[in-house]
Amino acid sequence: MKKLPKPIRRVALYGNPEKSGAGEIIARTAGIAKAAGIDILVETNTSAVAGLVGEVEGTLEEVAAQADLLMVFGGDGTMLGVARSLAGQSTPILGVNTGGLGFLTAVGAGQLLDVLEQIWQGDFRVEERHLIAAEGTAAGLAIDLSALNDFVISGGAASRLIELEVLVNGDVLTQYRCDGLIVSSPTGSTAYSLAAGGAIVSPSADVFMITPISPHTLSNRSVVVSMDSEIQVRVLSRRLEVFLTADGQVQMPLSFEDVVRIRRSTVSIRLVRLPQSTFFMTLRQKLNWRGQP
Repeated sequence: MKKLPKPIRRVALYGNPEKSGAGEIIARTAGIAKAAGIDILVETNTSAVAGLVGEVEGTLEEVAAQADLLMVFGGDGTMLGVARSLAGQSTPILGVNTGGLGFLTAVGAGQLLDVLEQIWQGDFRVEERHLIAAEGTAAGLAIDLSALNDFVISGGAASRLIELEVLVNGDVLTQYRCDGLIVSSPTGSTAYSLAAGGAIVSPSADVFMITPISPHTLSNRSVVVSMDSEIQVRVLSRRLEVFLTADGQVQMPLSFEDVVRIRRSTVSIRLVRLPQSTFFMTLRQKLNWRGQP
């Protein structure tokens, strides 16, 4: 992490229109920013939701590229979509939680107005988070997907176990009979992987988690490997629906003998964190752990 070297002069705004109250907090943020002499750029649909008039508008990619800071109003799902869209851009992203749990966001909507001056002055830190990439074949089509949290290979509507073979750097790990398999980045350790029994991993750890979902063999547990590894998953199920999903949002069907190769992506995003907040503080708050003062 590193502290931004200069104050903010141009801010881009993007919001999830489905989140209740997002338009109001976006409009108030825009007004406070303009009063502080900061130029505002707004994603076109966000401008309509917030009722903003006369601001510079464009696509998410266009306004983010021109800004010193992108403010994203929504929950973790919104942040995941933005991360995939802007992977490789250098603009820092500040997530404002107007949704549920909000592990990827830096500040709650109710706290935002109290810290805006701090943000304008560049008094925050930036964490670089690498995405993960999936390549291979899916039902005869080339796979070229990226994810910030995880890739999941799982069955369809039928409640039957699927069979998957997993190799790490060409070495066979095992053959799973399970409901599915999660390959997670450190960022995604607090998402589906955690719900399936995987470990919580600090975002600075350079590892993958390979976590089976309801495995038939009870000794199967989450396995942690270096993020320099290539994880290869081959579908062994012949007559069952199997799907590959990126961040729970982008899905592709898989067929028998299809192979998915998962590795660290060459691109990353930059997430804003306030200096008074840490990963472990967030864990205590979000998961209601003891030790929270």
